[in-house]
Amino acid sequence: MKVGLIQQKNSADKEGNVAKLQDSIRKAAAMGAELIVLQELHNGLYFCQTEDTRLFDQAELIPGPSTELFGKLAKEVGAVLVLSLFERRAPGLYHNTAVVMEKDGTIAGKYRKMHIPDDPAYYEKFYFTPGDLGFNPIDTSVGRLGVLVCWDQWFPEAARLMAMRGAELLVYPTAIGWESSDTEEEKRRQLGAWVTVQRGHAVANGLPVVTVNRTGHEPDPSGQTAGIRFWGNSFVAGPQGELLTEFPNDEEEIRVVEIDKARSENVRRWWPFFRDRRIDAYEGLGKRFLTE
Repeated sequence: MKVGLIQQKNSADKEGNVAKLQDSIRKAAAMGAELIVLQELHNGLYFCQTEDTRLFDQAELIPGPSTELFGKLAKEVGAVLVLSLFERRAPGLYHNTAVVMEKDGTIAGKYRKMHIPDDPAYYEKFYFTPGDLGFNPIDTSVGRLGVLVCWDQWFPEAARLMAMRGAELLVYPTAIGWESSDTEEEKRRQLGAWVTVQRGHAVANGLPVVTVNRTGHEPDPSGQTAGIRFWGNSFVAGPQGELLTEFPNDEEEIRVVEIDKARSENVRRWWPFFRDRRIDAYEGLGKRFLTE
């Protein structure tokens, strides 16, 4: 299967961002991509650097304008698309939602981000209600996709449950970067940890991982920080954690990567982690912590 990754810089011009994405999707499809993955909240700036009730106006219904637009594009280019949208579910109820568009332009399924951060410059709990759809892969014409979103990538439980439900591929639309005051040494540690934990998910579950991050600097509207420099570094890892491609930190780019889904079967035969799991001894994983 050929997977297209689109790493993009965004601006406050939503129409411009979307037009650039449409052009990039067409280019990826022309390069042979059957599945095309976009970054988290790809239509605009990462607005969670501040808490502002006016920004809820950016949310949209699903189905809605973006699924209609990108659905038509999916049908035009004949590829499955993974979108990432700010969902307006009801008045006062909003989600960070990934939507998978099938090749025929229909919605194959959606996933609402389960793990919601609340860190300096990432005030997502103000905007997003934690997801309630669980960790369920989405069936498409190119395979069963385990779609998760950004902060989910730090939690091995999420990847494991997707794998246990038959996901053939783990997919992570992402928006993550460095805070303005981070030292160069701290930047290296953060980026290294981010790549390492996801390669670990690939190894532990015998599945390829596709991660697409945004790039570029986005200012903090409040002026409290110098903004976020999104670190790009989108990548694809194979089922043994091997890097099949790795993007630069600071450049927009489109790549199409060949993934051999059959390789996962061989890797799981060599490393039968699912066979050897001690499911009789893991009851503590359902608790917050195991000491008072």
